[in-house]
Amino acid sequence: MFEGISVDEFTGKQYFMDAHIGYRRACLNAIAYLQKFGFTGEQAYLLLSCASVEGRLSGIVDIPNACCTIAIPTAIFDQNILPT
Repeated sequence: MFEGISVDEFTGKQYFMDAHIGYRRACLNAIAYLQKFGFTGEQAYLLLSCASVEGRLSGIVDIPNACCTIAIPTAIFDQNILPT
């Protein structure tokens, strides 16, 4: 499970309750994590677009941050990607 909040990754600017930014941050966090296991950024992006990833608006009431999460099923991987 990966989390993202509505803060821009480049400038650090807070976007008031913007779930789009939160979801993008969750996806970028997942891509960065998958890159630790040998996936390229493009491969991780394609995996997120093809796998049965579950995305949620997890904390839209936590002003000023919109929190979004995505969950990737671990069963789709040949190797163990769980944190140790």
